Amino acid sequence: MKALLKRLRGVERDIIQAPSEDVADAPFYQPQHNEVAIFEAAWRKRLPVMLKGPTGCGKTRFLEYMAWKLKRPLVTVSCHEDLTSSDLIGRFLLEGDQTVWQDGPLTRAVKVGAICYLDEIVEARTDSTVIIHPLTDHRRQLPLEKKGQEIEAHEDFMLVISYNPGYQTVLKDLKPSTKQRFIGINFNYPTAEIERSIVRNEVPDLPEALLEPLVALGQRARSLKDHGLDEATSTRALVYAANMIAAGLTAQEACQVALINPVTDDTELAEALLEIVRAHFPD
Repeated sequence: MKALLKRLRGVERDIIQAPSEDVADAPFYQPQHNEVAIFEAAWRKRLPVMLKGPTGCGKTRFLEYMAWKLKRPLVTVSCHEDLTSSDLIGRFLLEGDQTVWQDGPLTRAVKVGAICYLDEIVEARTDSTVIIHPLTDHRRQLPLEKKGQEIEAHEDFMLVISYNPGYQTVLKDLKPSTKQRFIGINFNYPTAEIERSIVRNEVPDLPEALLEPLVALGQRARSLKDHGLDEATSTRALVYAANMIAAGLTAQEACQVALINPVTDDTELAEALLEIVRAHFPD
């Protein structure tokens, strides 16, 4: 493991997560269905995986957990509209009077056998998504056109992408030819029972008496999705609200700043959400 991490030297520390051998360090993840077994099967066959689901439903935490479980480093790239193929695979840079090649995060992951996670892939430019195609079929190769090379992927390399289907537009969507290259796992917000377990684990100092109404509030607020709200109340937002309560805010104040203010600027809709909050937290 030390040798593997040494080979990863040079990868930006904010996008690399080294696997821990300690069970106590395992990222907390509460399975909803059979997603763990599906991912493990894809891993055994070295098939690329696509995670689909709304914002804040646990896709990234799931992948962190799977990287820990499989004992593989995780390289995460947050995709955006300015992300170029060179940002992923690398580029020539000037060092003094010499031109040197610097690998990008995808190239480094391919070489050392890490799991490379392209988060919100639909936000990336088209040329950035096209370069992953040779990695997603029997070839498992990454072409470096600027160097005139083709890199064979390490046997343990795995490519994972994610996106939120609710944000699909004509201009921002994956081509069917790209989607069909992946095993697809659908995610959604957890049941109330699982969500209670998640919030309790993430914020252990939240008073137990407030846990049930907070989760019930989240489940109720999601019914307003597509009725004025563009985005549903996420599990992440509930965890934020729980943290604010644990930090000393009243339940109503915490829900205002964590669940209402971030999702709407409409005063009438905000007031409707606030009424739901008051119904669950009267004081």
